Amino acid sequence: MRQVTLIDRSEWIAALRRQLEMDPARTAVILVDAHRGHLDPEVATMPVAPEDARKVREALVRLAQGARALGVMVVHVVMTHRRIPYPGAESMTNPFWRAVEAARQSLTPDRPSTISGHNLEGSPQAEILPELGPEPTDYVIRTKKRLSAFYGTDLEFLLRIHQIETVILAGINTNTCVLCTAFEAFNRDLRVVVAADAVASMYGEDLHILGLENVARCLGWVLTVDEILNHLRARAHLPVASGARA
Repeated sequence: MRQVTLIDRSEWIAALRRQLEMDPARTAVILVDAHRGHLDPEVATMPVAPEDARKVREALVRLAQGARALGVMVVHVVMTHRRIPYPGAESMTNPFWRAVEAARQSLTPDRPSTISGHNLEGSPQAEILPELGPEPTDYVIRTKKRLSAFYGTDLEFLLRIHQIETVILAGINTNTCVLCTAFEAFNRDLRVVVAADAVASMYGEDLHILGLENVARCLGWVLTVDEILNHLRARAHLPVASGARA
């Protein structure tokens, strides 16, 4: 396979950052599949690397707590599959996922994974990370079945009734569910921001990097959690944390 070198668009991306405006009252944090099935090594059925899990969990907590303190809506979207007679789980009606299981190949390099046993209703894998709540002010959507947080859920309705203009995306996986949700948000003319340190990919570091590049060069803004919160604090006229750009 031909080697591909990432194109340097840093100057262009920096120029775009100067155009970014986020109104806390019109912004929502969407935590995509921030559940134990990806991020708790003790029970994960499609795990990210343990070190990625630790870093992402810490960043997710900072993002969620910081957002709530600024009055920003937090929405948890969790993939959950019913058990069905055939082929055993709703996930197995997808031909690619079914082929992966039949081939006895793991989606997660160097780690075991299962699609047919992933995030079944009532399983510990489908539980939201305990440190993320949900808090009483949060919203929870459990009807996600595929890569998009919009497809088959009422996320769009929820955002519309709250007059949301900007979505901040975090969770798993950078290159699939987060990226697919970013495309869907873009197609709805929402402002898309991805929290770079609050996402990871079970598929490998290469696809994590490419997923972030795809967002930054095609769909929206990629910032760290600290940068995101400082943007929001600046708009809310609160002190900006030292050491991070507003």
